[in-house]
Amino acid sequence: MRARTSLRDKDAKLILADFVSRLQLGEDLFPPKPRVEAVQLRDGELILIDGKACLLRRRGQVLPTLKFDAAIQRLPKIVIDMGAVTHICNGADVMVRGISSVDREFKKGALVVIVDETHGKPLAVGEALEDSTSITAMGKGRAISNLHFVGDDAWEAMKALA
Repeated sequence: MRARTSLRDKDAKLILADFVSRLQLGEDLFPPKPRVEAVQLRDGELILIDGKACLLRRRGQVLPTLKFDAAIQRLPKIVIDMGAVTHICNGADVMVRGISSVDREFKKGALVVIVDETHGKPLAVGEALEDSTSITAMGKGRAISNLHFVGDDAWEAMKALA
């Protein structure tokens, strides 16, 4: 079991404010006075809000975990074909040829959720390398940088905490 560290109110507010301002998903994602804790990972921190693994801070970026349903449901979705699932769950970036559809428009640099075409299950959170219009027009190449995926160290830490 990994050690939990309570964050000071000031530090917690900065993390939550950074997340809300970057993603513009609405301030209603968090309770008014949440208990915020951190769990150290190999390459980042898992941020717990009232005991639930909601955020991941990695490489100077705060992103939602795959278990933070309220945020995941508000992100643009990239639907991938079933042949790409294994690659994505091993940490590979999303290639244009593996994309079945894009559910709504987004800009380069936006966070997106990657889901499989059969079940619609979230498999990864990534950062768009191009805007949605360019991705749908591209014939090949990398479209999404994979930042957090099923099976990574954050995912394993969430399973251990459950």
